[in-house]
Amino acid sequence: MQNYVDDPKVQKNRWWIITAVGMFTIMSTLDASIVNIALPVISQDMGLKMNVAEWIVSIYLIVICALLLMMGKLGDIFGKIRIFRIGTVLFTIGSLLAGFNHSFALLLGARVVQALGASMTMANNNGIITEVFPLRERGKALGLIGSFVSVGSIAGPGLGGLILGALPWGYIFWINLPLGIITMIVGQIVFPKDLPRAKTQIDWLGFSAFVVFILSLFLGIFIGQEVGFTQPGILAAFAVAVLALAAFIQIERRVPEPMVSLGLFKNKEFTISLLVGFLIFITNFFANVIWPFYLENARGLTATTAGYLLMLFPVVQVIIAPLSGSLSDKKGPYGITLVGLCVILLAQAGFIFLGLNTPWLLVMAIIVLMGFGNGAFQSPNNTLIMSAVAPKDLGVAGGLNALARNMGMVVGISASTTVLYAAMSNEAGRKVTTYLAKQPQLFIDGMHVAFIAATALCVVAVALTAYRMLTMRAGEKS
Repeated sequence: MQNYVDDPKVQKNRWWIITAVGMFTIMSTLDASIVNIALPVISQDMGLKMNVAEWIVSIYLIVICALLLMMGKLGDIFGKIRIFRIGTVLFTIGSLLAGFNHSFALLLGARVVQALGASMTMANNNGIITEVFPLRERGKALGLIGSFVSVGSIAGPGLGGLILGALPWGYIFWINLPLGIITMIVGQIVFPKDLPRAKTQIDWLGFSAFVVFILSLFLGIFIGQEVGFTQPGILAAFAVAVLALAAFIQIERRVPEPMVSLGLFKNKEFTISLLVGFLIFITNFFANVIWPFYLENARGLTATTAGYLLMLFPVVQVIIAPLSGSLSDKKGPYGITLVGLCVILLAQAGFIFLGLNTPWLLVMAIIVLMGFGNGAFQSPNNTLIMSAVAPKDLGVAGGLNALARNMGMVVGISASTTVLYAAMSNEAGRKVTTYLAKQPQLFIDGMHVAFIAATALCVVAVALTAYRMLTMRAGEKS
């Protein structure tokens, strides 16, 4: 059977291939978070209510999550590189359209086009790298991709703040244009032809059930935050989501060529690694949502200064992730993953004790710890996920991995604000749904409760990872 590992030309270009894939990975994940910090400016410029403007972020995440599994399957059927290339073109076109201050409808439509392209690239980037890189370098390579993913998702507020300090809001989208064009040119030169694929049928029924599940779940989450989660319409949306998920599982069990082989989840290593990655992205987005409030509102920093501080996270992670991946290739991924999670747990616990007068050096140290922990964790965990499946399932595994990340972002965004405002409301004795400028301590108290919840999720992730490591070692001895 043909493979890229034995192709001298592919191996000669493998670091250029990961550069092209990595550049676009940063762009597609960045656009899930960079818009958040620009929403006040966009809503004022377009005359939108803040809850309406939030759909600029929500629609991007909803479309990506709905399409990821299908795009991973299409990568397995038609070739991962072909689907990735189409995705880069669509994402770049969507970025161009999104930067024009013409109408809210155009902006939402452009975000849908962006999300369509992003889903194509996100679902297939890990699969491409797993096929291109030999086993001895796979951890380092996947570590880089994991680093690019996290950098893109976490760097949004910081980079967005820097752009908005100097340029109109359209440039948060137009920054993608030169990078997208360069990526397409580099990809055209270095990407190999797709490997021959066995032709299979597309599971349209399963795909439809999955889309209904995602749409009803996310609509329930996002609208529920505005009107309350106990409203009949919201409860109905969640009920539809449960029924659609049940239908999806039944369909996948019965069709001869399912969109997702549920047998993948019988593999403990794959399932636990995926679940732990999901939990860590939830905790990351607790921080991603709350940090700007803490730095700008509670501590009085400008958006630009807060942006510089927040950039410590992705900078440290970029440095640590490839080192962690290389060490994972030599020493194995289990211990390094656990160490990374313990550092993340330490950082999350540190956030619980931040206050209005916490020394800036301590704040910076905790942000650096988060970057270090994620850099150490993401690389070996991605290696475990992608190495646990057969080559024919790499596209689907990559799609599931990307789905876990994006679902983690959505749950983190919604859960962090829900817990934060619930705690603030409880403390104030009335409903609070925003930062109260004259009561900064009220926000600090709510922030502490939110980070206690995030720390609890980290404890679960550490426990699952320790269990996985002990189970695998026991299996090796037997």
